[in-house]
Amino acid sequence: MHEREARVSQRLEQLESYLLEVIDGRRPGKRAALLRFFLRQLSRLFSLIVQLRLRLYKWGILRPHMLGCQVLSVGNLTVGGTGKTPIVEVFARSLQEQGRKVAILSRGYKRIKPPLWDRIKARLTFQPFKTPPLVVSDGKRLLLDSVISGDEPFMLASNLPNVAVLVDKNRVKAGQYAIKKLGCDTLVLDDGFQYLSLKHRLDIVLIDRTNPFGNRHVLPRGLLREPIRNVRRAGFIFITKSNGDGAPELKQQLRELNPDAEISECRHCARHIQNVYTGERKELSFLKGLKVAAASAIAVPQGFEDELKRQGAEVLHHKAYTDHHRFTQQEILNIINHAIQIGAQAILTTEKDAVRFPFMERRDLPIYFLRVEIEMLSGSEAFNEWIGRICFQ
Repeated sequence: MHEREARVSQRLEQLESYLLEVIDGRRPGKRAALLRFFLRQLSRLFSLIVQLRLRLYKWGILRPHMLGCQVLSVGNLTVGGTGKTPIVEVFARSLQEQGRKVAILSRGYKRIKPPLWDRIKARLTFQPFKTPPLVVSDGKRLLLDSVISGDEPFMLASNLPNVAVLVDKNRVKAGQYAIKKLGCDTLVLDDGFQYLSLKHRLDIVLIDRTNPFGNRHVLPRGLLREPIRNVRRAGFIFITKSNGDGAPELKQQLRELNPDAEISECRHCARHIQNVYTGERKELSFLKGLKVAAASAIAVPQGFEDELKRQGAEVLHHKAYTDHHRFTQQEILNIINHAIQIGAQAILTTEKDAVRFPFMERRDLPIYFLRVEIEMLSGSEAFNEWIGRICFQ
């Protein structure tokens, strides 16, 4: 059963790669052009459904749940690539340091799930509504691994020892559990901008400075989860991956769409590298002149490679997999063997990918991940003011 699901997963990854090439226009030919036309029609239908859902909530026909505590969401308009996890981390840490009892609620995207037949039986017996959420961390100790919880929840739980992290598709249920069982008074929805079943006090939306809205089409023709104009729901906008130029054109566009939101700029800064298996840390200066092979499975792999080069590493090869790919031992062995053949001195990956690396007894080359944190470039005063209002209201 596991081998069959692995094959299915591999085929889905191949299909995902093909569709991304079609959407980006990198796939030529009449067949790809016809598929883009078909996807455009589906996008129009999807956009109508999204807007209808929003109106049903606005008119009160659909009603969000209210849990009687602070609920804040961090999300985006596009699918992946905005650098959301480090933002969630710094946001949750800031709240916790100000005295709030924080829980992060995640859906655990692409975590390993039970076999298909077991999931069907569970749905038929309404088990998803009865089963408690997965508690990755209770705010005191790490309870689950990345295979069960998903890479992003595990990474957040590892870096936030005093913050609870829960995984469940039903985040109303997860929120109720966090309040009643763990004593939390502040809930942070990871990737929660489109999750309307739970009433938000504040929506933080991330916009990628390097590629704000993709090709400006809604799914499945583009990468937008909803039309660009819906950014007006945001109370706070983070422009991520900024280069420090102030992003005047993007800010002007966002101001026209949402004149009331606070807008801040930030960038992702490398801090150190750390051995995936031993935990040994090294300064970034260690990368200068180092011949490396890179491996990643993130939405924007080029950004990772560019950062390694900025730190002075000589990137001999970069093997990029589809986003959230779960590595096998054989794949890591293949990466090691190829790295040795081309004369690499080390293998580099991202922190998010490192939690998906299987245990390896054979380590002919050291394998490091790049630790990245958020640096505020502008709007930090407004952000700190928001934190203060949330914590002391």
